[in-house]
Amino acid sequence: MLRTTLSARALKLSRVSNYTKCAPRRGYATPSTYTNIRTHYNTTLAGLSPSENEFREAVWEFAGRVVEPSRAKVEKEIEAGGRGFEEFMGIHRELAEMGLHGITVPTEANTESLGLSLPYLHHLLTMEALSYVSGGIALSYAAHSNLCINQISRWATPEQKARFLPGLMRGDLLGSLAMSEPGAGSDVLGMKTEAKYIPEKGGYVINGNKFWITNGPRADVVVVYAKDSPSQSKTKSTYTTFIIPRETPGFSTGQPLDKFGMKSSPTCELIFEDVFVPEELVLGGKGMVGKGAKVLMSGLDLERLVLCGGPLGIMQAAYDTTLEYVHTREQFGVRIGTFGSMQAKLANMYTAVNSARTFAYSVARAGMLGTYTYPPLQRRDCAAAILYVTDKASKCHWSVCRVWVGMGEYINEYPAARYLADARLYAVGAGTQEVRRWLVGREINADFE
Repeated sequence: MLRTTLSARALKLSRVSNYTKCAPRRGYATPSTYTNIRTHYNTTLAGLSPSENEFREAVWEFAGRVVEPSRAKVEKEIEAGGRGFEEFMGIHRELAEMGLHGITVPTEANTESLGLSLPYLHHLLTMEALSYVSGGIALSYAAHSNLCINQISRWATPEQKARFLPGLMRGDLLGSLAMSEPGAGSDVLGMKTEAKYIPEKGGYVINGNKFWITNGPRADVVVVYAKDSPSQSKTKSTYTTFIIPRETPGFSTGQPLDKFGMKSSPTCELIFEDVFVPEELVLGGKGMVGKGAKVLMSGLDLERLVLCGGPLGIMQAAYDTTLEYVHTREQFGVRIGTFGSMQAKLANMYTAVNSARTFAYSVARAGMLGTYTYPPLQRRDCAAAILYVTDKASKCHWSVCRVWVGMGEYINEYPAARYLADARLYAVGAGTQEVRRWLVGREINADFE
């Protein structure tokens, strides 16, 4: 595996020396060699350092060369029920060869030094690049690298890290996270999945169901939140986080869900029927029993930040393809891009994608500062960032569909409808837009208490 230093932090990516280096034109990134459209990503407004932009270009090139050609194959594979997930896992292993699964994981000997020790900004940049070519594959990547790997990296014992992280970062294993339930979505702490401690067995018996679980149909390792039975507190419910391998007896999965969007990301229900989990698979060890709510909430903050890259990448792709479309399609003998109504839509899209990107990048960059602590700044700002980015993306994609009209809204052969369907996930994933507004407002009001 080729490992090349891209920054002072010794970023190690395979094959990065092959990325396309093109001279900028009018402050915009030049066309990708591996896609049919010119990307109008505004490098001037993005405000990235040379090493950060080099990282972004490397992942962008990889996404166009490796991920985009496989998107339709992965969608068909998942639609057919998986059939071994060969195409899906092929992309997963390619991402591992690039070193992208362990972006935020410290470079440590007990995890085979596969971590890159990079900031969350780089994780966001990776999500944006992957989402540009496939919202679904990017979403599965986030579930694996952020929701699963990052939580294990942040909270696990040295023994747990050594056992699980190398396989996850090499791409031998696929990770997932199980939090939501049929009756516990926005009210996630209303979960019914219970973990009962059995002293004579030295472990826990878990019963319950988890729903809407990304990567669930194929996941080898799942980070699972469960309510303690009995509670570790006399006054309130407590929760514990577990690492559960797929082969654990009593653990099973439902059929892959047929979703509105994100067709290249497998999703299903997880079922736990008297699943015995030994004490050594409590995430973080015995000292973390009853502290799952802390693990869960802090993970949601970082998940929201990294997931900002999803709607950003999809929005950039929608803007790029629409810009090409309005300057090739003609009506009444002229290009439709010359119509005032179309120019207004393009202006709104341009403003939306660049303002949203600036906000998201600034929050990610603030998280790199030593004075940026949690709580409360990170929580409100991560929630506000994905709230704003998702709002802008939703409005942008409706405009895109109105530009493409019949071909955009009703013909799946064209990408506009896919952009809209994929982007809608971010209005409900990692908390709904309503919950994000409530969270930001609550944190602001807390300053006056």
